[in-house]
Amino acid sequence: MSEYLMSLDAGTTSVRAIIFDGKGQVVATAQKPIHNYYPHSGWVEQDAMELVSSQIGCMVEVQFKSGIHSDRIAAIAIANQRETVIVWDKETGKPIYNAIVWQCRRTAPQIEELVQAGYSDMIHERCGLIPDPYFSGTKIAWILDHVAGARERAEQGKLLAGTVDSWLVWNLTNRKVHATDLTNASRTMLFDINKLCWDEELCRLLRVPMCLLPEVKESNADFGCVTKEVMRHTPPIRGIAGDQQSSLFGHCCFEPGSAKNTYGTGCFLLTNIGEKPQLSRSGLVTTIGIAEGGKVSYALEGSIFNAGTVIQWLRDDMGLIKSASETADIARSVPDAGGCYLVPAFTGLGAPWWDANARGLLCGITRATKRAHVVRAACESMAYQTCDIVEAMQETGVAPCTSLEVDGGGSRNDFIMQFQADLLGAEVVRCGVDEATALGAAYLAGLAVGIWQSKDELRQMRTIERRFEPAMDEGTRKSLLAGWHKAIERSMV
Repeated sequence: MSEYLMSLDAGTTSVRAIIFDGKGQVVATAQKPIHNYYPHSGWVEQDAMELVSSQIGCMVEVQFKSGIHSDRIAAIAIANQRETVIVWDKETGKPIYNAIVWQCRRTAPQIEELVQAGYSDMIHERCGLIPDPYFSGTKIAWILDHVAGARERAEQGKLLAGTVDSWLVWNLTNRKVHATDLTNASRTMLFDINKLCWDEELCRLLRVPMCLLPEVKESNADFGCVTKEVMRHTPPIRGIAGDQQSSLFGHCCFEPGSAKNTYGTGCFLLTNIGEKPQLSRSGLVTTIGIAEGGKVSYALEGSIFNAGTVIQWLRDDMGLIKSASETADIARSVPDAGGCYLVPAFTGLGAPWWDANARGLLCGITRATKRAHVVRAACESMAYQTCDIVEAMQETGVAPCTSLEVDGGGSRNDFIMQFQADLLGAEVVRCGVDEATALGAAYLAGLAVGIWQSKDELRQMRTIERRFEPAMDEGTRKSLLAGWHKAIERSMV
């Protein structure tokens, strides 16, 4: 029996192919960057052909780096950036427009029209989502409205649309399978998370012809086999999940109340809420957490649009740092941020505020403000935003957070993780495997093909690298959070 799994991690700034062994350990990784384009303020696009060609390049490279080829790969898994969408020609296979990335705010006017027309509650109740340009549905409609002849071709059944997982599956199976999984479908604002199907009324409302949309399957269903032009021995694709749900699964957050936060390009905090959807009135979205083995579990999610991008901004645009790795030492070089707060609303604010028009703000500057204060404020912004989401979850009825599983690039920064534990007044647990997102998808595929027999077996393989315990007094904590909330208010003016 083949004993390895290949997980494709199709992220926002890079794509990777990672081979895992039967113990859930990384054997080899290949990675290629993905270019993001910003044609207008608040717009973010990618070249969909670059996405798939770079992903295939990683699949080839990781086999040669490891010496583990397709005859030893039991299955392929995919974890992908979720709300990014592509519309392509069914016959030629070519995208009709660039991929519109999840961060893109171009459809804010369409969202405002929906809100003003009174559709917010209907969308929230059916999709679990708060109307926002973040989600995929209005992006598809925008492409159909702005590419000449696209809407007519769509209605004639000549086009297809999907999130990045669908685009990869369609190409990897040589155009034989047009499908997505439940977690990705639940992020489109077109999918009823109660009935588990595309919603005809929402599709009409958002003006998205249903014939464009992929078949929706469980996360560890059969998504076809990789074509021999890509992998000679054509392994099956058996695990697909949106990256944040995949991370939740990778952290073994199988029980209601367990939570994880990923510190990547954005921050995404998910809490497992069990087999019944629960709506939030505190700015959170309800999403499908995972769907495997004939069962669906739901999650509450808070999405932060800008986290790792703040560090990139410090390095690439402001020239305040040379590398992300030095931020922890710079932040520690001063006792506090000197009253400075950085609200990184570069593309608006996500949960729990949902203000597409908010913009970034650096406040509290005095003549005594130094470079280290600004760097520290940037690092602290990730923890502040996360703390707001945890508070919103408690307002929704989730039990107070006592332990938070963490992963992603920002989680490797000890300063940020200690500050996070201090603000939450809770333990922060850093995963022993850096690749929790890719690992979750691999877990799904491995369960499907019999490499692992149960979730208990996955729990036993789990490793912890470090625990951070809170050490801040309550008075300081409250004072810092009060200052942060004043800064948030000013960013939304």
